[in-house]
Amino acid sequence: MTKRKVVVAMSGGVDSSVAAALLKQQGYDVTGMMLRLWSEPGKEDSNRCCTPDSMAQARRVAAKLEIPFYVVDAKNVFRETVVQYFLDGYARGETPNPCLVCNQQIRWTFLLEHALALGAEFMATGHYVRRRTTDDGRRELLRSVDLAKDQSYVLHVLNQERLAHALFPVGEYPKPEIRRIAADFGLPTALRADSQDLCFLAGEDYRAFLQRNAAEMLKPGTIATREGRVVGQHNGLANYTIGQRKGLNLSSPVPLYVLGKESVTNTLVVGEAEELGSRELTARDVNWLSGEAPSEPFRALVKTRYTAKEAEALVTPLNGGRVKVQFDAPQRDITPGQAAVIYQEEVMLGGGIIM
Repeated sequence: MTKRKVVVAMSGGVDSSVAAALLKQQGYDVTGMMLRLWSEPGKEDSNRCCTPDSMAQARRVAAKLEIPFYVVDAKNVFRETVVQYFLDGYARGETPNPCLVCNQQIRWTFLLEHALALGAEFMATGHYVRRRTTDDGRRELLRSVDLAKDQSYVLHVLNQERLAHALFPVGEYPKPEIRRIAADFGLPTALRADSQDLCFLAGEDYRAFLQRNAAEMLKPGTIATREGRVVGQHNGLANYTIGQRKGLNLSSPVPLYVLGKESVTNTLVVGEAEELGSRELTARDVNWLSGEAPSEPFRALVKTRYTAKEAEALVTPLNGGRVKVQFDAPQRDITPGQAAVIYQEEVMLGGGIIM
């Protein structure tokens, strides 16, 4: 009997290493594949997803599991899509999440195409999320067993075609169990620390990256209240995010927070704590994993940041790939450029970019 072929997107971390080990144990014909991503000139060894150490770890895991291992050059396409998306978002006065476009365009398009060209039926990643097929043949994404590690938020960009080729072996386990499995397999990544930051920032503050790569967008401007009262000067809208209090350098009898950014007038809008928060948002470029937008408003849980808690809301599909979300209670840090991701119980329905 011919084994089903799967390519595992490896990063040199414990999660993708265990994904490869579990799939081999389950009888798949496993190949490891790693992307070489873009880094700033002079910092080629700094991109956290493909440092020389990460690559060496992935090679060691592949050798331990006795599976083939390939490195795919994605530097140019990563720079043109992910990094440019990051820069363009800040230029529009948004706070972009480049992991979304990376998952859509790099991992689940560019790398998936390489996997299929190699003859693989599936591509697997170390994401903490679960996939299931319904009785009518549709594929769904469910939150991970380990809710603290759940990564369904960044995978709302997937569709039925990509899900047909997707496997997520670690989503069925809590993180401590994944480390135990890695140790049982004797994998060198068992105790490797998780990486949290944007890979191409290499642990650096994003403001320094913008200063070097898009200094023109860091133009000083006015800080004003919603009523138009000028209270200070900012040093570039991209240096601030919604809800920020520290670093405003304002003289005020009460604490002031960032409420919004008006890129047309280059104005940073601030106000008091009770002015923070909104009950409503509109999202664009909404992707429904089912492939079809719901025809009627419906109740759901909506998450507005990767680290945010889901909140009860009424979701109303609109024309033009948009959606309106009306929350039961005000949400404090709704930020243009981040994603609003929609859930019903453990099932992730889709999401879009907050306008």
